[in-house]
Amino acid sequence: MAERKGTILRNKYFLYATEFFSGMSVMAIELGASRLLAPYFSSSQVVWTVIIGAIMVAMALGNIWGGKAADKNPDPGRLYGRLLFAAVWIAAIPFLGKYIIAGISLGVAAVVKSNFLVWASLCSCLVLFVFPLMLLGTVTPSLVKYTVDDLENNGAVVGRLGALNTIGSIIGTFLPTFVTIPAVGTAVTFLIFAGVMALLAIIYFISARKKAVKCAVTVLLIGVCCFAASDYSFAFWEDDLVYEDESIYNYLQVREDDRSVILSTNVLFGVQSIRMKNEELTGMYYDYALAAPYMAGIEEKQDANVLILGLGTGTYATLCDRYFPGIQVEGVEIDQKIADLSRKYFDLPESVSVHVDDGRAFLERAGQYDVIMVDAYQDITIPFQMSSVEFFTMVKEHLKEDGVMVVNMNMRSSKEGSINDCLTDTIASVFSEVYTVTDEGNTNTELFASENPNMVENLSNALGRIQDPALRDMMQTAYEGLEKKEGQGRILTDDKAPVEVLGMRVIDEIIGDELDYYRDILRGGSLEEILQMLG
Repeated sequence: MAERKGTILRNKYFLYATEFFSGMSVMAIELGASRLLAPYFSSSQVVWTVIIGAIMVAMALGNIWGGKAADKNPDPGRLYGRLLFAAVWIAAIPFLGKYIIAGISLGVAAVVKSNFLVWASLCSCLVLFVFPLMLLGTVTPSLVKYTVDDLENNGAVVGRLGALNTIGSIIGTFLPTFVTIPAVGTAVTFLIFAGVMALLAIIYFISARKKAVKCAVTVLLIGVCCFAASDYSFAFWEDDLVYEDESIYNYLQVREDDRSVILSTNVLFGVQSIRMKNEELTGMYYDYALAAPYMAGIEEKQDANVLILGLGTGTYATLCDRYFPGIQVEGVEIDQKIADLSRKYFDLPESVSVHVDDGRAFLERAGQYDVIMVDAYQDITIPFQMSSVEFFTMVKEHLKEDGVMVVNMNMRSSKEGSINDCLTDTIASVFSEVYTVTDEGNTNTELFASENPNMVENLSNALGRIQDPALRDMMQTAYEGLEKKEGQGRILTDDKAPVEVLGMRVIDEIIGDELDYYRDILRGGSLEEILQMLG
């Protein structure tokens, strides 16, 4: 320990700062990991479980390593050398990580037929995050070695280290979520915390007058990553992006081509909202959902209104405003940035009222509506609080006497007991009239529910009055596809609604079917075929 006395480590406050900022960085990296993986695997509870589990393993291994290393060679330079290495790795994660994730996903697809998202996200976490977090995990046991001078006050010193680590972790939890990620993005967030760890190590080495070359190389490599951040994109293969950003809740991407403008959130291949430039129908589930206003008899009402829980950028709201002139349309969207995009890129009519709020919280204080559309998907599944019998009972209370609820169910499955089966049973326990129609071109099913026994008859009667040929054909298709549903007793409640697990089963089934083609190419295809698939 003689060397320590000639360095900045004479002052224990520097050691305490190291503990504080390492704790902060660990939590920031954990939250950054969630956002980095979300565009590829979603940010569902299942993926969060994978991230937390992998990080906890890394920290445990780091604690063991750090303790043994400090006992074997109590040279602080080794710890701060590890921090330099961790800083460079962390800075490079967002830039190299997207290619690593793509490669891992292809490899996993070739060998795994079930639980693809779990295995792909787990392998990505292990490769990208375990080693740098192991390095950060060595900080606490090493600092205990350097800060404890005698047994008389070791409890107080270790207590201070633990408290500073915890306080740093608390700040590291709030700062990325509410400040850095929404303001400057995931890539820059990684760079900020990599820079903090590098700065601590460089200050130590400057005071110790050694490792100047390592410090210079670290600064150079992090500088290269900072330069790359100006042109950073999650979707490196896309060439039609007009907008890419991050909010508190979502990764956001707007793509535009000659026919349409599309919003995707978190899962890159998803379509959360769409605007057709020629003002045609979308060819998606939004069109089927237009049957709900006819079922509610909106044409014959003077003060008809529609509420959309999960507005997105307003696809359904725009269609309702276009085909049912004069009705009042309100939309609830929890993400302010998405609400802003609705006006900027998707031409949401000014007549549509937009409320930035949680759908269920808004509904509690809302009035009554002729139609309530529930389309509040969170990545790959419905938020559990908007899938329960308590929630659908609340929706019923806010419908007018002959009002209709329409629910978008975006995970059709051929297996019994799927999430859509559970949702249908739950809704059937609340409403006396429940019908579904399948969107044959996509994986969506639209569910219509009401206390009005004439809802289907209302739609049938309206068919002859619809002037727009495309809309009339669409409503005819919806009418002919309606299937009455009776509940089977699979009820979701606020206390028990395992929507993440149910959703993952269906997503796994869908992905498995889609990946069969690519598995065949990877296993037996030529190099040219594989390169064509990647390109």
